[in-house]
Amino acid sequence: MNKFIYILFFTAFGFSQNDTVKVAIDSATVAIDTTNFEAFNNVISNEKALTATFDKLYQLEENQDRKFRIVHIGDSHIQADIFTAKIRYRMQQNFGNAGFGFTFPYSLASTNNSSPIKFNSSSGFSATRNLYAEVSKPVGISGISFEPKQKNFHIDLLVKDAQFDFTKLKVISPKNENIFNVSFAKKSNIVQEKVAVKTPAISAHKVKPGEVLGGIADKYNISLKQLKSANGLSSDNIRDGKILKIPGGKTVTTYKTISTVKYSYEPIVLENTSLYNVYSSERPIDKITIIGNENSTEYALNGLILENENPGITYSSIGVNGAKSSDFNKFPLFFDQLPSLEADLYIISLGTNESFDKQDIGTYFGNLKTMIDGIKQKCPEASFLLTTPPPSVLHGKSQNIYIEKYAEKIIEMAPAENYAVWNLLDIFGGNKNITINSKMGLMARDKVHYSNTGYDKQGELFFDAFIQSYELFKSEK
Repeated sequence: MNKFIYILFFTAFGFSQNDTVKVAIDSATVAIDTTNFEAFNNVISNEKALTATFDKLYQLEENQDRKFRIVHIGDSHIQADIFTAKIRYRMQQNFGNAGFGFTFPYSLASTNNSSPIKFNSSSGFSATRNLYAEVSKPVGISGISFEPKQKNFHIDLLVKDAQFDFTKLKVISPKNENIFNVSFAKKSNIVQEKVAVKTPAISAHKVKPGEVLGGIADKYNISLKQLKSANGLSSDNIRDGKILKIPGGKTVTTYKTISTVKYSYEPIVLENTSLYNVYSSERPIDKITIIGNENSTEYALNGLILENENPGITYSSIGVNGAKSSDFNKFPLFFDQLPSLEADLYIISLGTNESFDKQDIGTYFGNLKTMIDGIKQKCPEASFLLTTPPPSVLHGKSQNIYIEKYAEKIIEMAPAENYAVWNLLDIFGGNKNITINSKMGLMARDKVHYSNTGYDKQGELFFDAFIQSYELFKSEK
């Protein structure tokens, strides 16, 4: 492999300086030192669409007296919160940590998310993603309907990473109704209860001359297998005079005492604002319980926002496995609740699932534009940045030509629609490099999703491109 090929290979993946990577090529393992190579074409295009964003970040750095909120919306690449977690970390490392941002009880909705915000509950919930939910379902900004199956429920929230302890909890519900309270669980005394234990009665039978096991079993209306099992017999032979245990008959009820720990929840009423219901604490907290307001009869939780008192960045990740822009568009509540996020910048990453449906360019971009226009209508002050879909195969068989066309259209329409673009498809080598991506351990087995390493790399590259554009903005200011 000559030097020219080295350059093409590594600039395609955007590896940073001092990286050394091993990759299998034509059954030979080649160690390649990337010390002298930097990312190729890892830039944000039409960056003038981010002027307002960069100006607010500049004010944040100069004054250290405000929050800047980013909301990243997408599909399964986003719901996993691996790609976005890396961006959150790098953004907060650079501009300050103002809180985790949006979160949702994904585990209670029987779906995945890797964030350090964990949820538990003893109750059951009904949950449906926007791509499957009926339009009558309360699908809001989470993209997932979430309703308890019983009135007496509690949702325990636990922050497992201290850097995301919060002083403000914002609760988002349909029509901003005050249907939830919060509480700090208090342990009550140990309660002892008597529990009934029912066991089948066992009678006895003395074997008479001439009797066989099958006949004895029939007499007591049990199976031969039951009779042999009760007496530890391995054969059908039985001697006269043996006392056999006969299972069955009436049950015998006995009682035993068990001890349980009961928790009580003292409700704290949330303050109602025009955007959300909020609980504020004087000190950082890492756990709280959400319960139903006793004056309500129906409950639906659309999401939670965690913030602290520090200036800096909140980076909210909102993804739905399998979702397309048209799935978000189906639910007016999704758009109605967006102002509660108070976002300064929306990042949108969609297109992989549209390609699985083989949507033509007109349908794809039409739905995407409807989504962007809907967000702009509710959040006119926000800026927009679109990422193209990453390289992937189509139904496990071939390179995905649809996402190539989607990427071209996204870039073409950026000036007219006033959004910036980060071309992840191109930066990650395009569809032509899927095999190499996979051999380097950057992709999952399905060659649609990415490994943790792959998503981390995407997050680093995104931040590098973003900060490069921001530094250019500052140098020209």
